[in-house]
Amino acid sequence: MTVGSDSAGSVPVGAGVDYSRVFSQAIDRLHAEGRYRVFIDILRNKGSFPSARCFAGHNGPKPITVWCSNDYLAMAQHPKVIAAMEEALHDVGAGSGGTRNIGGNTHYHIDLEHELADLHGKEAALLFTSGYVSNEATLATLAKILPGCIIFSDELNHASMIAGIRHSGCEKQIYHHNDLAHLEALLAAADPAAPKLIAFESVYSMEGDIAPIAAICDLADRYNALTYCDEVHAVGMYGPRGGGISEREAVADRITILEGTLGKAFGVMGGYIAADRTIIDVIRSYAPGFIFTTSLSPVLVAGVLASVRHLKASNEERVAQKAAAATLKSMLADAGLPVMIGDTHIVPVMVGDPVKAKKISDVLLAEYGIYVQPINYPTVPRGTERLRFTPGPAHDEAMMRDLTDALVEIWSRLELRKAA
Repeated sequence: MTVGSDSAGSVPVGAGVDYSRVFSQAIDRLHAEGRYRVFIDILRNKGSFPSARCFAGHNGPKPITVWCSNDYLAMAQHPKVIAAMEEALHDVGAGSGGTRNIGGNTHYHIDLEHELADLHGKEAALLFTSGYVSNEATLATLAKILPGCIIFSDELNHASMIAGIRHSGCEKQIYHHNDLAHLEALLAAADPAAPKLIAFESVYSMEGDIAPIAAICDLADRYNALTYCDEVHAVGMYGPRGGGISEREAVADRITILEGTLGKAFGVMGGYIAADRTIIDVIRSYAPGFIFTTSLSPVLVAGVLASVRHLKASNEERVAQKAAAATLKSMLADAGLPVMIGDTHIVPVMVGDPVKAKKISDVLLAEYGIYVQPINYPTVPRGTERLRFTPGPAHDEAMMRDLTDALVEIWSRLELRKAA
């Protein structure tokens, strides 16, 4: 009998469903709402970031300047990183051979986990294939290990954290963004005997603001809660060795689990958690997202290892990036553009409309050779659509002036509202 047919094998059970129409309507809805995502066809130019080549809609590559990469410190272009990856490729080959259980622990992985544990002052660390996977797998597993666990989650937490909490099946309480009073009210109302976990980010990448980590830890101590801090937009960027906001504010020892990425400031790929040995062993032993996933290529891990070691010792890249971010914020504000001024490396410019945000992005790319991706729902709430700029050490003042002038012209052309 054919699967999906009745016992006679003649009438499909799902005969009344027009699958193509359902799928087409789903895409049509995104177009109607201005949320359909277009991925740029691009190649970055080795050694000259932020310059790149765009292939979409052109007769051959067109030179562009990239303004929205999460390779915040251009470490993907660093000679030490590239050399380490080339050496590893010729030493051990391309792939890892499977999961770490099957293929074994490539020694690069062990060295990197030691470096990451040291970076955060923790006993151990665990590598994942991405920051999304590390969040989803860890949060889902933790709550299942703790029966009756309640997770208290900041309302602006990343989709990967939300997915992990949902997959855990535990009770969740969402507190207003960075609102300590609301968080404490929820903690106080919860069952005192229930296991509790507070999940938050250190740097919120779309707002460009910072969590009050020490105060959250105070509440965790008061209500006997564990803490889970996502530092993906902070590792490499802050602290004397690039340990993130928790290192800069000397509170890493108060956080139960620190989570980070290897694909942003460190410039390569992967995610990780750092915690005490027992917690790391629990996640290693129970998390399907770790156990059943092919481990990172040793070539990638070797590149990250070189990047982490370099940024532990060098502050040059962080200083240059901080200066670039401050300069761009000042230029945009002086031009009357609605830049959201914050204390981080993120430079958001508010638009408030998905169609207009996409239009600005399209004009910048087509007419000015400037690439910035519009940020729309569900990445940000409806009505808060924006452009998100990430100036790096190699973005000079001439590039910033070209960007500012282009935005001013487009704002006038589209009759958009300037800053109040």
